[in-house]
Amino acid sequence: MTQAEQKVLVATTAIDTLIEKGKIFSGMKIGLGTGSTAMPAVKRLAERIQNGDLKDIKAVVTSFQTQNACQDYGIPVYSLNDKIIGGELDLAIDGADEVDPQCNCIKGGGAAHVREKLVEYNSKVFVVIADSSKSVSTIGTKFPVPVEIIGEARIPVTNALNKLGATCVLREGVRKCGPVITDNGNQILDCTWKEPINVPEFEDKINGIVGVVENGLFTKNKPIVFISKEDGSVEIRNLD
Repeated sequence: MTQAEQKVLVATTAIDTLIEKGKIFSGMKIGLGTGSTAMPAVKRLAERIQNGDLKDIKAVVTSFQTQNACQDYGIPVYSLNDKIIGGELDLAIDGADEVDPQCNCIKGGGAAHVREKLVEYNSKVFVVIADSSKSVSTIGTKFPVPVEIIGEARIPVTNALNKLGATCVLREGVRKCGPVITDNGNQILDCTWKEPINVPEFEDKINGIVGVVENGLFTKNKPIVFISKEDGSVEIRNLD
């Protein structure tokens, strides 16, 4: 299967399996992620709502991309701050840029990891969906860890990250002069290391730097993980 086909497969399989296993049901408050794997999951969720399998689903989204998709599909969107949500979700589903054997993740290739972490760390159940290219043995040396920063803190934050062994690159816009500006009005440093990192430790160390808003390491809410394979199978971790 192609990578695009794997993304549709894993998204569809995850939504259908979670409904079958009773982990998604009518009346739930669901966080919906961002990116090319999350979008097919939003679409499949909408299909299961439209055919009557689910009712009264309340969504909290992690980006303008996901908000637009929910509006197109007729899924009502709320904020974590809305009284009907109360700052807590039943389940959140999203893609990932890398997933290691311990189900630690890198997220933020789409620059939405701050809102993603707000949603996914405030969910009772977190679900990650990914194609086979995202399954890795170690984290830190290949796909960069995004670090969202206050623009005025770029140099001191870079210096502090360098002391942690990171090589930092300011993320530049595509078809736009200058840096990527996130939905929160901040900038992104993409960071890599020569050797694999201790992922839980570095999530805290990076966030301890003054001027850092949030980083793209996800370790504190261990997810159920669905990973599609080139042969058309889907690996499931931590479902039970």
